[in-house]
Amino acid sequence: APEADGKEIKEIPIRLIKEAAEVETALNVFQASGVIFVGKDDLLGDKKLADVCLEKGIELMISHDLFQSFHEYSGVAVDEVQIEDLMEREEISIDMEKISGGIKGRVVMVTGAAGSIGSELVRQLCRFSPRRIVLLDHAETPLWLVRQEVEKSYPHVPVATSITNVCHRRQLEESMKLYRPDVIFHAAAYKHVPLMEENPCTAVVNNVKGAMHLASLAVKYGVQRFVMVSTDKAVNPTSVMGATKRLAEMYVQSLGEALLKKSGKGATVFITTRFGNVLGSAGSVIPLFKEQIRKGGPVTVTHPEMIRYFMTIPEACRLILQANAMGKGGEIFVFDMGEQVRIVELAKKMIRLAGLSPLKDIRIVFTGLRPGEKLYEELLADYEHTLETSHQRIRIFQTRKYDMSELKEAFEELVRHAEAHHLEDTIRAMKQLIPEYKSNNSPYAKYDYLDLKKPLTI
Repeated sequence: APEADGKEIKEIPIRLIKEAAEVETALNVFQASGVIFVGKDDLLGDKKLADVCLEKGIELMISHDLFQSFHEYSGVAVDEVQIEDLMEREEISIDMEKISGGIKGRVVMVTGAAGSIGSELVRQLCRFSPRRIVLLDHAETPLWLVRQEVEKSYPHVPVATSITNVCHRRQLEESMKLYRPDVIFHAAAYKHVPLMEENPCTAVVNNVKGAMHLASLAVKYGVQRFVMVSTDKAVNPTSVMGATKRLAEMYVQSLGEALLKKSGKGATVFITTRFGNVLGSAGSVIPLFKEQIRKGGPVTVTHPEMIRYFMTIPEACRLILQANAMGKGGEIFVFDMGEQVRIVELAKKMIRLAGLSPLKDIRIVFTGLRPGEKLYEELLADYEHTLETSHQRIRIFQTRKYDMSELKEAFEELVRHAEAHHLEDTIRAMKQLIPEYKSNNSPYAKYDYLDLKKPLTI
């Protein structure tokens, strides 16, 4: 607010800064120790200014009170700027009417409802007044917490909980029979790359078999729409986790194709959404870095060149709902994740936000890539393989189509190996199904070129 210039708050003089170049003056002449951004838009619109201030050691704050009548103002409510504030982009616009049409008055089931994506999906879905929301997860306490939150925040939405593992077909079928969902959002998955690299059989059972069960039961019980929540790690996978998600995509897509051929209209519509890392999820580096900074360091980064896409959880969930509303069936929707972020720069920014110096106060230590990790994720919006949609942040990925009759047997064999805990057979079966799956920094690389004499014809 221009009228704020030269005024005081609690005897502290205020100077208005319009651009990054004026920071030097504020520092040298006025010895400023902090900068207050007025509202989120101010901060997002002037990230360059925020970066300059951080590098100069100026504290960043954000005020949610716009200074309407400044002379009457004696106190100002300010919060510290969080790293999430600096990573967010302009609000993603979504078509509320279109989304509402597919959710209002319907029974909606979310698997993995207690997880970071699942629980945010539940929050957003409840705003559209479904007839009932069914929360399915195998983690009891987190599920209880989400249920309590829904009951408190959305008392008008009937809520049901199903403590079920997606691998247990019989349990899953009981839930489907009981609640008869119209729409399913499948967000249940094991997602930690290093853990799944150590437990490939478990990864296949949970991520692949779970999706197979859920998709086939959706068809059996006449579910109208099925949205599979996937990841950019499924693109040219280098890890077990990424490979299992690619397999799950292949299965639900082929099942959808087969249905369309067989029964045409009215069959379950299968849609896949793919995006990169979400800020603040249980697998994100942000909570880890915050904890390391709180303890005085060191902050551990795997590699100086490591880069990742980031998106906030609410942003990702808004796009999932938008994609569901847009999908006609069989698409893989990929989200435009914005700019890639260098992880070491993210760490430095977080250290500076805490009022410390990355060189003097907190050390950054490079620990080396973990098994299955890539230095960079494949570009989600790899334009050669994508088509644009009516939404500027969502594109459609064009992928090979598979014939269900040829896939079914290979998938069942893969699951048999995984359930029997035959590690080598499980990995080989995955690599046969996904020729582009090349293990990175992992003992399974030795299986990459095996069996090339008899490639699987799909």
